[in-house]
Amino acid sequence: MNFRYGEEQLLVRDTVRDFVRTRIVPNADAWNEAGEFPLALLPELATLGLTGLAVPAEYGGAALDSVSIALVMEELGAGDGSIALTLAAHNSLCIGHLLVAASDEQKERWLPPLARGDHLGCWALTEPSSGSDAAAVQSRARCDGDAYVISGTKQFITNGGLAGFAVVLAATGERTLTAFGIARGTTGFRAGRREEKMGLHASDTTQLILAGCRVPAGDRIGAEGTAFDDVKKVLDRGRIGIAALATGLGRASVEIATRYAKERTQFGRPIAEFEMIQWKLAKARTELDAARLLVHRAAALADAGRPFSNAASKAKLYASEAATRAADASLQVLGGYGYLRDFAVERHLRDARLMEIGEGTSEVQRIVIARDLLRAS
Repeated sequence: MNFRYGEEQLLVRDTVRDFVRTRIVPNADAWNEAGEFPLALLPELATLGLTGLAVPAEYGGAALDSVSIALVMEELGAGDGSIALTLAAHNSLCIGHLLVAASDEQKERWLPPLARGDHLGCWALTEPSSGSDAAAVQSRARCDGDAYVISGTKQFITNGGLAGFAVVLAATGERTLTAFGIARGTTGFRAGRREEKMGLHASDTTQLILAGCRVPAGDRIGAEGTAFDDVKKVLDRGRIGIAALATGLGRASVEIATRYAKERTQFGRPIAEFEMIQWKLAKARTELDAARLLVHRAAALADAGRPFSNAASKAKLYASEAATRAADASLQVLGGYGYLRDFAVERHLRDARLMEIGEGTSEVQRIVIARDLLRAS
């Protein structure tokens, strides 16, 4: 692995870092208190290319490599988990599925407006009765002439209430999935209940309701019944992004705790001089550095066209749990002040907790890693 980043990668990282520090960090608390994604920010995100990170240039995207995208997601995570997750769902899941499985004609129709930020995209797999068992979806797509009629309910859909376009997974047989592209406003397709969450308050999460939704056969993505393999490919790349996002959340927490420890005095000296505080910060920073290396290794493997599923699971497992530990330790350094909303650490801790659940729980990642280990031994 090459541990040196290219000049273009560093330029992308630094550009996003400056934007995050000047535009996102000062407003993150207000956006989260309001409990809504700031749609007025979307054109600014699009101008920076953040709404089409991996989209090829011919479709109007930024055409970034996986390592660059990981650098971007870490910076966004360090600013606001809600904004980062919104873009992760848009880029890694919705657009990611199109890049994996859509036809050239579908890409020409769907990718440019998504890359331009004309609207957000979402990806609808999870249901009330199916989470980790992705093939157990109850939504059904029935072929009816030159169209499919889809009925069912999707759960925990990031951007569900805002998205202008959705990739929806439905069953077309026993434990077989088929993907469809559905535009907002399609008859029989609507957002359902908006979820009130522990964290990530400025990230929109809703149900999606499909009530006899009629979708043209030309909007089926890939061959009928083959989408489960595509789902796994989408999630593999998505896990790299979530791991990078988590690393950013943890890093931001440690940075706040480090500054605080230098300024806060007890017993006549800064608490940064006490070994117990130093150990907390040192452990958190070391784990986050290790997490970043795992993330960038998985991204580098993806860029090289080599197998990276196992590496992505390791990165997602370790980074998500390291981020939670880092945010928790940082809150402890701040003591009572850490428990107040005066500091962003409590928000980072609430936001980081989802990273151990979304796009494959920590338990699922351990299964993936163990299976690969046992096959190799």
